[in-house]
Amino acid sequence: MIKLLIFGPTGSMGRLVTELALKDNEIQTVAVCDINNVGTTLQSLIAVEDKNKLIIEDVNNLQQIIEKTKPEVAVDFTIAKATEKNCMICVENGVRCIIGTTALTDEFLKKFSELVKKNNAPAVISPNMATGVNLIFKVAGILAQYLSDWDIEIIEAHHKRKLDSPSGTALKIGKIIAESLGQSLETVAKFGRNKGLNKREVGAKNEIGFHAIRGGDIVGDHTILYAGPGERIELKHQAHSRMCFAEGAMKAIKFIVNAKENKIYNTNEILGL
Repeated sequence: MIKLLIFGPTGSMGRLVTELALKDNEIQTVAVCDINNVGTTLQSLIAVEDKNKLIIEDVNNLQQIIEKTKPEVAVDFTIAKATEKNCMICVENGVRCIIGTTALTDEFLKKFSELVKKNNAPAVISPNMATGVNLIFKVAGILAQYLSDWDIEIIEAHHKRKLDSPSGTALKIGKIIAESLGQSLETVAKFGRNKGLNKREVGAKNEIGFHAIRGGDIVGDHTILYAGPGERIELKHQAHSRMCFAEGAMKAIKFIVNAKENKIYNTNEILGL
């Protein structure tokens, strides 16, 4: 049995991961941590049976929780500020992490990677754990190599509560495309083209454009537009529900517990892409 710790068990993603984990015969959820609903029974907040009768514990006591429950893997889909603090504590204690949080800082990623190697605690960090999106990651760069003289735009749409823009998935797609063209994302990325009503930009050249839509309860849409003279190709992924991300997290949990290399893995590696 894989001993699992879950951060944010009642959040949009945390709830799905928690419910799948509780139904999985290969996983034993040993602790759930949050800053909300502390002291509340997990069972009262989720739709599946919790045979372990877990209580939501205060994440501020994370070190003591780890020492008491001894998890092997922790999963975090919360917010960047919390993830950077809590997953650092996890890896310092040799707990292997599955991180689906986006907008993580370069400073955190550098230090976290060093601790992964030092503490024999490989991790998975992925802006999107859906199988279809990771196939998009694979195909996007290949297409770009054959269409290097075409214009490339990335359009993404998410619910109005999303905190980062563009999405981590869109940025990952852009990075893959840029690298396939022998460029760095920093030099070719163009985020929108409107500096105000009286300062609008026109045209596009030698750049990858990013456009973000925020509205309603859109789970996540990503479109890559390759536009050439007289024709265009659109590569698109739509998430119908967050379950595709949660199912990906389950695969990541089972993968990382047996991972041999002390490094940060991505979902493409888990899926053998």
